[in-house]
Amino acid sequence: MKKYVIFIISLLLLITFMPYFVKNMKERPIYEKLGFLPRGKFYKTVIGEFRWFLGEYFTFKAITYYGTKVGRMLKGEEVDVEYFNLYKTIETAVLLNPYHEDAYYFAQAAFVWDIGRVKEVNSLLEYVFKYRKWDFQIPFFLGFNYSYFFKDYKKAAEYFKKAAELSGIPFFATLSARYFYESGHIELGIMFLEYMIKNTRKENIKKFYQKRLIALKAIYLLKKAVNKYKKTFGHLPSNLNDLVKKGIIEKLPEDPYGGKFYLDKTGKIRTTSKLTEAWKKHGNYKDRKSNKDL
Repeated sequence: MKKYVIFIISLLLLITFMPYFVKNMKERPIYEKLGFLPRGKFYKTVIGEFRWFLGEYFTFKAITYYGTKVGRMLKGEEVDVEYFNLYKTIETAVLLNPYHEDAYYFAQAAFVWDIGRVKEVNSLLEYVFKYRKWDFQIPFFLGFNYSYFFKDYKKAAEYFKKAAELSGIPFFATLSARYFYESGHIELGIMFLEYMIKNTRKENIKKFYQKRLIALKAIYLLKKAVNKYKKTFGHLPSNLNDLVKKGIIEKLPEDPYGGKFYLDKTGKIRTTSKLTEAWKKHGNYKDRKSNKDL
């Protein structure tokens, strides 16, 4: 009862002062017409169950505003975007209605790339994921953000793994295994793939996992061989062929993706394929500027 009394009082105040707000907004330049919202917690407390509808409205308002700005940008016009209020609008929308997927989709699209507010967007995504626990796209976005923007491969792998578990999509499992490898946790990547292979019923998907598993096991074998070489001789091998010459291993394993394994300057095992089929279209690793970011 108390909530509804507060709501009615707030509504009366809104009606009383609405003409002033409307007049003020009309007098402001077009790029400021998004307006500023009170904190989402204020709305959540005052309007109770009505927050679901209001959350969707704020999402629609933000997307419409931004869409108009983008349309003008594409025409070559100079446009000012009210990013602070835009973010606050989406933040409020998410707090009011975390089940509405358009809000977090928009946050990922608008604030990560355009203004680099990755940390803030990740916070929104993590909040939404508490409610949309079935939605594999949320951990996928989080995994991407942590890997691409923060280079936090360990954190990325955790989210990609969660996305793979929720969706059953091989692509996410591949990303997870790749970032386990990037963060130095090859063993964890191997365990993850073995689990996915064991629990996958479709043979074509299982083969997809098996290929990735072969690659990680080869890297793990070489990693152990390099460590043994260093322990025996007191320094890193000049290249992987030294492992065979010194009898550490019988032969170098093959990369199932068609590339060649090599040792980088830091002693990390790399492959020219980057554990993907796409490398063949772009030449070998010596020609690739992004090789160091494998």
